[in-house]
Parts: sequence; structure tokens; C-alpha cells
Amino acid sequence: MSYMIGVDVGGTFTDLSVFNTETETTFNYKLSSTPSDPAQAIVDGIKAVLELLHIQAEEISYLAHGTTVATNALIEKKGSRIGIITTEGLKDLMEIGWQKRPNLYDLLRPKAQSIIPAGLKCEVPERILSNGTIKTPLDEEATIHVIKYLKKQKVDAIAVCTLFSYLNPVHENRIKELIQEYFPEAYVSVSHELVHEFREYSRMSTTALNAYLGPVMKKYVQHFEESVKNVGVQVHPYVTQSNGSIISISETIDCPIKTAVSGPSAGVIGAAYMGGLCGLKNIITFDMGGTSIDVSLIENGKPQLSNERLVEGFPARIPMIDIVTLGAGGGSIARIDEGGALKVGPQSAGATPGPACYMRGGKNPCVTDANIVLGKLNQKKILGGRMDVDLELAKKAIQTEICDKSSLSLSQAAAGIISVVNSNMMRAIRIVSVERGYDARDFALMAFGGAGPLHACEVAEELGIRQVLIPPSPGTLCSLGLLMADTKFDLSRSRIMLAKADNISDINAVLQEMVDEGNHLLDKEKVPAERRTFTASVDARYERQNYEINIPLNSCQIAEDDLNEALKQFHIAHEKNFGYCNEAFNVQFVNFRVSAIGEIEKPDLVEKPVVKNACLPEPEEIRQVLFVSEKEYLPTPVYSRSAFQPGLSAQGPMIIEQMDCTTVIPPQWSIYTDGYMNLHVRYNGGTEHV
Repeated sequence: MSYMIGVDVGGTFTDLSVFNTETETTFNYKLSSTPSDPAQAIVDGIKAVLELLHIQAEEISYLAHGTTVATNALIEKKGSRIGIITTEGLKDLMEIGWQKRPNLYDLLRPKAQSIIPAGLKCEVPERILSNGTIKTPLDEEATIHVIKYLKKQKVDAIAVCTLFSYLNPVHENRIKELIQEYFPEAYVSVSHELVHEFREYSRMSTTALNAYLGPVMKKYVQHFEESVKNVGVQVHPYVTQSNGSIISISETIDCPIKTAVSGPSAGVIGAAYMGGLCGLKNIITFDMGGTSIDVSLIENGKPQLSNERLVEGFPARIPMIDIVTLGAGGGSIARIDEGGALKVGPQSAGATPGPACYMRGGKNPCVTDANIVLGKLNQKKILGGRMDVDLELAKKAIQTEICDKSSLSLSQAAAGIISVVNSNMMRAIRIVSVERGYDARDFALMAFGGAGPLHACEVAEELGIRQVLIPPSPGTLCSLGLLMADTKFDLSRSRIMLAKADNISDINAVLQEMVDEGNHLLDKEKVPAERRTFTASVDARYERQNYEINIPLNSCQIAEDDLNEALKQFHIAHEKNFGYCNEAFNVQFVNFRVSAIGEIEKPDLVEKPVVKNACLPEPEEIRQVLFVSEKEYLPTPVYSRSAFQPGLSAQGPMIIEQMDCTTVIPPQWSIYTDGYMNLHVRYNGGTEHV
């Protein structure tokens, strides 16, 4: 018998999903995170499930986890001390950036805090031209002098980024060799190994971020691998990348920036998988935890990818699932600001001290406190009865910090906190839908995370979304998603050429180069040949434009028909994005992309037969609950989700409790339980969107 374990580390809770490969059953577990040492909660969780399930560590055949180490180091500015070596004349590039303010209409908003200390941006004489030829050879004596200077300044890591190295990396390779010779203890991040694309600011920024995170991730990986080995786990662990795939955790030492949104990406993969089982291809994910809300859009069963995004104010040019994150979670702190307005977040009480009701010394009122006061959360125990909460402490915090500083009553203040945090989360949904040209009403909202199902229906109702899907274990969907992810390497090359038949041989040569590299990387992950697939795409634009649209290619070796189809799709996409197209214009191919995918063996969730005439179980209690759309508390039945059967249909209002989360079904919403134990929640009031 063997077991597959996925672990998702959040700011407040750490979630585990354990799949028994023989019985094809899944066990979920949740415990408080340990922010000072994230690996500790993982180890404690593994020990707990080993004991609860009476299994041996040697029976674990697969272990993967989503990590927030890189994210936290960036947010808290606790990365390593880094220096940078670049082409003479470019050392101020990180300060110049795009010459844009962070916000066009906010003159006082500061730029992102630099991650490179003053005096540690260094340049060396060398120059490669835009065709890849060498104009000025590398001055090795000057380079050695710079390396010794950075060593004297006690940097932990060095980022190397020279002009046009993506075409010819010879100088960067030599600089790396000299660093390894004269400063071997330094972590080295080299731009052409991370980003084979043009636009030097994005490339330098990505390289600097990677260097900033490198020593931190190296320390964590070594500690984590040692910790799980001490528990008795014999398999090498995997970690989620920001593109939703997994990779051996030791490989993340070289490219930690690729784990910047590691945890949230696993949730999107899990959502796409569950949506596929239910026949839902268009989904907006709604992943609300204790610290933040992560929202993403899945179209035709595929998560949206972005090839560049801002990470703490700096561009990271690596493929990431397009996820919008806001500081709105169960631990988000409510307050009255200087103008007397009620605000919620982005500050969070986290796992310690947590919301006031957790009885860990927290004094600030949080979203969780408001939900307990409103009756939406169990007012005595959560986590399936393993964690006590105190209703009176929640009331006291809201009374002291909100009611006493405003004219709001206790129930008004609690309801106001929920209304404000819901509005914040609606903004995130609009960013991934309306602002991307999608109508949110054409999508189902999939709610997960420890707090997602608490708020999903009320948020959906405000946005006009009529269907909400809640998976069987919403609070641990991210950890389940870790068991559904494949190994994937996203490769790219900048080669600017016209999209004409004369260039097909050059196009195929670039694509084949990346396929060969992909095979090499999959060899390192020990993926057998029969489990490998490759997909290709290209970033295209009209000649003389400065922005591109990614267009899929039919294969990694194209013919003239494939080229014509790509051009057709480009014109269609251009009209969709910008409102016009012109088929008479020349089209340029700019960046070529290949994804090398290694299929990993996954759990096979079994569909249960529908029970005829399935009916609601007896309620655990009748609780007074105040819903957003109501003015008075309503007597609301509280059910245990474990007692639900496939085929069950029922009308709200109701509260549904389970170990990992609580689901709120307001009035005018109904539920249906399918064979995979998903809850399909539909709005019955108002008018249907056509």
C-alpha cells in the first residue's frame, strides 16, 4: 500500500491531502502554520497523519508541497544581500526601470523598495551587439576587481545580466566562471539561464529577484529535505512552480523566482481538475484563506498564463498562472480609519496571534471574528472540533475597535466588516474578468480555501454570477491540486522575424532547440519518454508594434498551413484585445515558446452513484445567522457535510460545516450534491443572465 501526500503552506494554516492509491480514498488534515519555520508545520502535519491513519513513513510514495518561502521573503524584504554585475553603462537600469510611476494618478505613491543596496551595482567593460557578435571583449581584469569588491562588501549572491546575452551568453558564462573561482561561496544568478528573451530591464529584474531569493531558498530546501528524512520519508519531495507544475525541490535552488506564487497555483490546478470532472470549463477561482484572497480565471478548462508580472513592484519575466492576490482573508484586520470609514485589510493577524476569537492574545477584530458574531461560523469550535474559539472575545474586539469608535451597533459593525471585505474581493474578480475582456456572469465561481465558501455566494450574487461550485474539501483543495500537477518546463527564445513562409526553417530550428532542451530537463526529472508531450506558441505583433499577443502553434515543427492558421488566430486575437485588425499588415514573430510536459501519475477520484430521493440529514443545531442581504438574524439549520449523499437537493438558507471549512448558503440559493461530492450552488432569485 502506498500514499501520495500534498501539502499547502498558507499564512494561517497548513493543509495536507493524503491519497491512498489502493483504496482510492482521500484524507484531509489542517493545522496552524509556523511562519518562523514553515517546514515545522509540514513535519508536524506529516507526523499527525501518519499516526491518525496508522501508516509508516516508508509507505509514502509521493510528497509535494506549495511553498510561500519565496513570497514571504519578497513581501517582508528578508532576502539576501546581493550585488549585480552588468554591461558598462547599464548599472542604473534597475533604478530607471520603465520610467513609469507605480500609479499614474497617485503622485505620492513611492516606487518599490530597491532590493540591491547602494553601491553594489557594478559594471564591467564588454559589449555584444544585437546580432550576437562581440564588439567589445570582456575585460577579465576589471571583472575580477569587481568580484573582489563585492566579496569585500559581504554580499551573499551576485546577479549577472549583460546586454544581448540571450543571443550570445559567452560573456555571462565567463563572468560566472570567474565568480566561482574568486568568490565560490557566493550564490550566482545568470540572466540567460533564466530568461532567453529581450527587454533588458525585465531580464535584469528577474535575475536580481532570483539572486535575492537564492540563498534563502537554498537554506530552506536543505532544512526541509533533512526534516522529512528524519521523519522517515524516503522519496525526494517536489514543490509547485508558479506555472502550476511541480519540480524536484532541489531544482528550485537554481530558480527560486519560479516559486513566487507556488501555493496559489496549486489551487488553480486543483480547480481546473475538479471543474473538468463536473463538466465546467469556464471558472473563476475564489481561494480565500486566512491571509489573502487569490483569484484566477480558467477558460475552456485551461488556466490563464502570464509571461510577465510584477512581483513586489519588480517585473518577473517567467511564466506564471495569472493570479490576482489581495490582502483579504479570515485574519484580515478591521479598523476605523482617520476619516471615520470602516476598512478591512490588507494587514492580517496571521496564525499568531490570529483573530481575537482564537484566544491567542489577538486584540484586533478580524473577518473571522465578524463571521462568528454573525453566526456564520461555529461559535464554540472549528477544525472539526479540534480548535476552540471564544464568541465573547470576538464581540469584545469588534465593540472596542469598531463600535466604540463609530456609531455602529455590534451586529452592524460585524455585517459591515463582511460587506467591506466582500467588496475588496469583488474588485479582484473584476480584475481577472472584466478588465481582461470577460463577462464574469459567463463563469461559475469555484470557492475554496478555508474561508472561500463562507463568502462565495454573497460575492457571486453581487456580481451577477448564478452558479458557485464548492469542492468536497474546499479548505484543502490547494494541497489536493499538488497531487494533480504535472512536471512542466516553459522555455522561450527571442528571435524577431517576419511570419512568412521563407522563415519556416528558421522557426522550426528555434523550436527544435527548445524541444531538445526540454528533453534534457525531463531527463533530469526521470520522466519516461512515453509520458512526455510538447506544446508550442509564439508571441506575435504587427510590424513596428511594441506589444505582443501569444498565439498557440499546432505543433513544435510547423508547415505553411500551420503558419497561416497562426496568422489567422493572431488577427482574431488582436481584434478581441484591441478592437481592430488588419490582415494586410506584416506580422512579426518575436518570442518562441515551448512547454515540455512530463505527465505524473495522479489520483483517480471515484464517482459515487446518485442516491434516489436523498434527503437532508437532521441539523446539528439551529443557529441565528445574519446574512448580508437580510436586516434581521434568521434561524438557520446547521448541517454536517459528511452526512450529505450524492443526489441531495435542498434550498437555503443553511450552514454546512466540515473539518476544513464552513459553507454559507444564503436565502434564495439552492444546493445539489453530485457523485464526486461537489456542491453545486445556484441562485434562484432575480433574473437569469442570458
